[in-house]
Amino acid sequence: MVSSDRLAAFAALSFLLIVVPGPSVLFVIGRALAHGRRAALTTVVGNTLGAYVLVAAVALGVGSIVERSVLVFTALKLVGAAYLVYLGVRAWLRRGSLRDAFAKPDGGPAHGGLRTLGEGFAVGVANPKTIVFFAAVLPQFVDPGRGHVPAQMLLLGLVFNVIAVASDSVWGLVASGARNWFARSPRRLAAVGGVGGLTMIGLGVTVAATGRRD
Repeated sequence: MVSSDRLAAFAALSFLLIVVPGPSVLFVIGRALAHGRRAALTTVVGNTLGAYVLVAAVALGVGSIVERSVLVFTALKLVGAAYLVYLGVRAWLRRGSLRDAFAKPDGGPAHGGLRTLGEGFAVGVANPKTIVFFAAVLPQFVDPGRGHVPAQMLLLGLVFNVIAVASDSVWGLVASGARNWFARSPRRLAAVGGVGGLTMIGLGVTVAATGRRD
């Protein structure tokens, strides 16, 4: 399996990548502000499941196709970007309805758990930063001489996701803690929906503009 020094080096590199807010973190923060702690943590779980699908894809060899094919990479990237823009537009149009969500603990049934999980999964599996990292960086920490290459990749991916869950959960909990301040004013609630929607739209545009190293 993976040697301890490679595992530690990969964990350190993963931490540096994860702590810099990207699409997944910003999405978790947006869900936390709009729908509360439960929605934020559910989004984190969805993100993690999506990211681990990418790990499994790399372990099975699909990652190399994404890395080498500009067409495949671009298609996946644009799908993720379009989905973020769609969520942003929807959040903007529904910004006035946040009052009902704030009236229910942790967002209540106003934003179902399965839907939140699915949205988090979609963002996690289409995150360009994670795709490139898993496809181009993760294989470099595998030692073919130790055998079981797919198992090594799955282990490294698990380390990445454990760190991601811890980091993203902290972001979500901190953001959800700020909801009480916003809940004191209808204007603030509308601002949350508006800014959150515009942020996701901007995030989608940014993801669409994300290029490749080549």
